[in-house]
Amino acid sequence: MPKIGPVQLSTPFILAPLAGYTDLPFRLVCREAGAGLAVSEMISCHGLNYGQPQTISMLKSLPEERPWAVQLFGAEPESMGRATATVAAMAVDIIDINMGCPVPKVVKKGAGSALMKLENLGTAEAVIRAVVRNAADKPVTVKFRSGWDEKSVIAPDFARMCEAAGAAALTIHARTRSQQFGGKADRQIIASVKQAVSIPVIGNGDICSYGDGLAMMAETGCDAVMIGRAALGNPWIFQPSGLPDTLAGRLPVILRYIELAIQHLDAARLLFRIKHHLCRFLSGLAGAAALRQEIIVCVNLAEVMRLLQERAG
Repeated sequence: MPKIGPVQLSTPFILAPLAGYTDLPFRLVCREAGAGLAVSEMISCHGLNYGQPQTISMLKSLPEERPWAVQLFGAEPESMGRATATVAAMAVDIIDINMGCPVPKVVKKGAGSALMKLENLGTAEAVIRAVVRNAADKPVTVKFRSGWDEKSVIAPDFARMCEAAGAAALTIHARTRSQQFGGKADRQIIASVKQAVSIPVIGNGDICSYGDGLAMMAETGCDAVMIGRAALGNPWIFQPSGLPDTLAGRLPVILRYIELAIQHLDAARLLFRIKHHLCRFLSGLAGAAALRQEIIVCVNLAEVMRLLQERAG
């Protein structure tokens, strides 16, 4: 099984950071389903440094979640270093740096995949070194893409730079920033990154089943795989049996998510967050669209629970 610095993973399947989704209850459900590691939602170094309550709330964890990783984003080495020192003092096992997010509001601030622009490589290296310097004994990982666009596919060289700057492992999403989430992830890029460095490499992109993850590792030689969008509403992706095809089959895990959400999420946002995840949990079921609409108009959690039980039979 893969090891990131001193952190031993129980499986090579990792839940990716997903803004708006990888809250503590969902991470716990995925860990219980077989994920060897889960990553927090992407956390702004500035929000953390300014002590913004919403940002701080995303750092909530429990001992049973460990090992777990916190992902930070930002483009200023000093700010990223300060945020890292804050996180490193917490019960966190791995600190990840986002250098792959393609979202315009992140990129226009010079963060995320903007750090893969050729003119920003010096800043990217400085950010990694600042994070490593402030991470105490926590291993630092970097998540990045193939490159900014098809004319600048620099992943192997970028990976070597990350390793030299002190990264303990790398996650490569095998698409360029210009591809966003379109097209097809190029597994040859993952293989090239694996060959370029001596630290563990985690492959990411187009893993839609447990079998896809095994195939990516076999094809590219990567040490682990990270699953993002395909895990939404589908914690079963972390186990060979896969996604149940009935609501009754999915209901125990759905109810487990709701139980954990009640325990750990802010009451003011609880109903919204549960509905947000439930709409994903219903994907692929017969009558899912109609059931989603019924859930959306429920005015309280009791109505949601009653509806799920009725429909599951």
